Amino acid sequence: MANSGTVVTFGNFKGGTGKTTNSTMIAYCLAKMGYKVLLSDQDPQANATSLYLRTKAHLEKDITSFEKTLMSAIRSEDLSVIVTPIKENLYLLPSFSDFSLYPMFLEQKFPSVVDRVQFFSSLIEPLKKDFDFIFIDVPPTFSIITDSALYASQHVVVVLQTQERSLQGAEAFTNYLQTLIDNYDADLDILGILPVLLKNQAAVDLQTLEGAKEIFGEHNLFQGVVKNMERLKRFDITGITEDDMHDRNVISNYMKVTNEFLERLRAVTEPEDFPVPQVVNPDV
Repeated sequence: MANSGTVVTFGNFKGGTGKTTNSTMIAYCLAKMGYKVLLSDQDPQANATSLYLRTKAHLEKDITSFEKTLMSAIRSEDLSVIVTPIKENLYLLPSFSDFSLYPMFLEQKFPSVVDRVQFFSSLIEPLKKDFDFIFIDVPPTFSIITDSALYASQHVVVVLQTQERSLQGAEAFTNYLQTLIDNYDADLDILGILPVLLKNQAAVDLQTLEGAKEIFGEHNLFQGVVKNMERLKRFDITGITEDDMHDRNVISNYMKVTNEFLERLRAVTEPEDFPVPQVVNPDV
């Protein structure tokens, strides 16, 4: 079966909620399952890029260097030149600090706001045939970067850390999606709200989850919850590793979340359009 190139953005208008962690970890797990996945880091802070390059360095014992930046690839209108392999089935469109110039570039290139929003979608389109999934990690801001990513996407996962400000950010983000659909005729749906525990079994966390159920409906929340795991934080320093039981516990938790992600996607996708993994990994 040909790759479907399903495009998914992970978002919330509150920073530090775990968008980057969850988009990178779910992409990593999909790659383990045999799906071919590309993660596009659309945040000028480049946290997803740093995590994946550390992962690559851990696996290959080598440092990756780049001849072109994401911004230069955008200017040349060819993202393929900067697609970077991380591990088997997992690839990255790396971000750099110069990506902060993207809004200015769009303003200079297009008089029309609609054309600015739609431009990234045209750049990502040729890559869809090469991947089962394209994930986009965006900054936590109302911006042309976020609008462009959402317009290019078919689906959205809203990442909700269990704190009040994150809940407010998630609500603002979901409300904003309707504005985007109305203004630019975007065609996307929310796969679900993914809860990320700030502190396991804490009263405030449980209260926030109950508030999220009231706002979004319990059926819209992922049943699988991302627990607070110290080893997950260490991945930002070491890259994603699978060297010991603590690593494997993190991966196991995310494999459950990834399976639910696939179940939710299957529920809104025609059977003939649902991505089929290229290789079934016997280790999964």
